Amino acid sequence: MQIVSFARAGYTGEIVKVEADLRRGIPAIDIVGLPDGAVREARERMRVAIRNSGLDFPRERILINLSPADLKKEGGSFDLPIALGVLAASEGNVPEGEAILVLGELELSGTVRPVRGVLAAVARAQEAGIADFILPAENLEEARLLGAPARGARNFAEALNAYHEICSIRALCSPDAETEGSGDADGAKDISAENNAEEPRWRSYQLGYEDVRGQERLVRGLQIAAAGGHHLVAWGPPGCGKSLALGRFDCLLPDMDRKTALEATRIHSIAGTLEADFSNGSRALLSRPPFRQPHQNASLEGMIGGGKHCLPGEISLAHGGTLFLDEVAQFRSGVLQALRTPLETGTVTLSRAGKNETFPADFQLLMALNPCPCGHFGESGRVCTCGPEAVDRYWKRLAGPLLDRMDIRVPLSAPEGESFADPGRAPDTESLRREIDRARRMQRERGAVLNGKLAPGDIEKLCVLSESAQALFGKGMETARLSGRGGHGVLKVSRTIADMEGSVLIEEEHLMEAFQFRRWSGLLPDFLS
Repeated sequence: MQIVSFARAGYTGEIVKVEADLRRGIPAIDIVGLPDGAVREARERMRVAIRNSGLDFPRERILINLSPADLKKEGGSFDLPIALGVLAASEGNVPEGEAILVLGELELSGTVRPVRGVLAAVARAQEAGIADFILPAENLEEARLLGAPARGARNFAEALNAYHEICSIRALCSPDAETEGSGDADGAKDISAENNAEEPRWRSYQLGYEDVRGQERLVRGLQIAAAGGHHLVAWGPPGCGKSLALGRFDCLLPDMDRKTALEATRIHSIAGTLEADFSNGSRALLSRPPFRQPHQNASLEGMIGGGKHCLPGEISLAHGGTLFLDEVAQFRSGVLQALRTPLETGTVTLSRAGKNETFPADFQLLMALNPCPCGHFGESGRVCTCGPEAVDRYWKRLAGPLLDRMDIRVPLSAPEGESFADPGRAPDTESLRREIDRARRMQRERGAVLNGKLAPGDIEKLCVLSESAQALFGKGMETARLSGRGGHGVLKVSRTIADMEGSVLIEEEHLMEAFQFRRWSGLLPDFLS
């Protein structure tokens, strides 16, 4: 059996062939194939781990080759495959035939530690036709998501036994090679019905919108955004409740479908944030839509991705969910403008040293900000200390092209005392969800993506206006001086509003509400009009 491992390189990664050669000479271990410091240190870890497992370590000169040679190998996941390769070579077991994927970091005691990127590794191996896997026991659930008959190892002795078992089965050419002799393989497809559900499911939350009072328009905008996957920006004075309302947007979203959940889980597995981001009590599938809220000091690399190991950034970690930028005007302008292409394509491509890596980045963008640096511009009874130029510079940090992609725009003011104190006017989260579910069900029945993701060619076919709405749309486009993207945004939002009411045609009232959500406040700088 040929032992292979996995090198993290972008979203897909690469399969790495592990070769070991033993010959006479002064005992030494050499590792070639562009290893980093952690991989070179595997020499000592695996030597001690093998001895502490009660096994003899070969006394020959050992050469370990990791190919392809031009791909940098990083991390501790190569410990276990190197150790198995060395013992296999010492036993005279020439690695031929079908490959077996091995991952795992070794402690000096022989214990196998979990590693990141297992889901990506198994997916890439399956694409290459690899059917057998030896993985850390704590990573088995990730492999089971893809139906992989993986064998889990808690220590080196178990990993070695699993390797011998696979070799024996292959030698006998057993038709049951994928399942026979492996208790772990029996549970390979033991995934809950919830994770396999065709339709997204809802989860209960202790925090909803019942205590978000006096901001009915904002809650309505968030409901439409959740129903159709639209981007939203809200602005208002400090303390008006915009951060509170947008921060609870997650409770309006159903669970991800299985395809999106697998993609999101794969990204978080590569980033090493899988366990920390799970909210469903499972260490396997990330079923809830991610909700990412980076700090205003986030760098371009942290937001988009990249770095030494080409890891995913916040926009990829938000894939299938939401990216919430609070006090968005305080983010670096370059960071904000880098969001424009991913918002359109749903992917982000990182170019590093002549190599391109593409990560999924299909997310909803929510932005909240004050109307000016001091926060009191246009607020009745408060004095704004910012001049017109300061307000203009403040909003230009976001730039027109990014703001043009926000289909829903909600100006806010401080809530009135009556509405704030009346519990009877509080939104009902369950009622909001029912309308969202109705809209999403209609979108699924049309076989289309969410309305917010509709391509221009699909808008004409799916956003069908009634006769009276057609005349209103033409007049509204002229009055509001909307761009082509702006007109498409109005149609997509009106389509979502119609879906929430169960209407096949877009009527006047749906279109009028969409136009209202497209308007900027007349108090804002002229370049926004």
